Amino acid sequence: MTLTQTAATAAPAAIAESNGGVRIMPLGDSITHGHNIPGGYRVNLWQHLATGGYTVDFVGSQFNGPPELGDHDHQGHSGWRIDQLRSNIDGWLAASDPRTIMLQIGTNDVNQNYDLANAPARLSGLIDRILQQKPRIELFVATITPESSPDLEARVKTFNAALPGIVNSKGPQVHLVDMHKALTVADLADGVHPNAGGYAKMATVWYNALRSVPRSLVPLEAAGRDTLVNARSQR
Repeated sequence: MTLTQTAATAAPAAIAESNGGVRIMPLGDSITHGHNIPGGYRVNLWQHLATGGYTVDFVGSQFNGPPELGDHDHQGHSGWRIDQLRSNIDGWLAASDPRTIMLQIGTNDVNQNYDLANAPARLSGLIDRILQQKPRIELFVATITPESSPDLEARVKTFNAALPGIVNSKGPQVHLVDMHKALTVADLADGVHPNAGGYAKMATVWYNALRSVPRSLVPLEAAGRDTLVNARSQR
């Protein structure tokens, strides 16, 4: 996440995969992309979802990960900040039409010391734009993960402290995911990006967050109907 990448230099998208399942967009920076560990948390998350009996379709213009990741599509961009996601979000939403988004962004704003005082406001604006474009979406917003540098970690904590208020102001379809609490510096490979164990922890947190909102794992056309939900599987 130390690289600065712009829309003009983004890697070309690969051919998208789809199994016809619930369309979920992993959205963010290199931690979503999977720096150090190709696929990052998405590998374990996919396996959790498959084991749980959920049929999901990861969506996005980017593509990477190992064979055990059943769907390689995502919208994670190494080195990107909040403003860069905001500049591209309309096109991504139109192309991928997600039912659910898992958003984690802000680490590069912190590491680049990019107008940090206004970073929470930029995140709020990004959330607003997503809701404007997809008013029926389920949006999960994660706090950013720890950093080993005390100075950077202080910035991380300041940024994260603003997120509960932002999320709570956006309505019932926006959900806070406390990812910072789930990891320690021992879960980092390079002081910033998770190692394999850290990504596995992230996958569990994401999985539990999705399952806590059963409609996020149900196609939008079915979510509006009167349906029976199994209390154990939430399906």
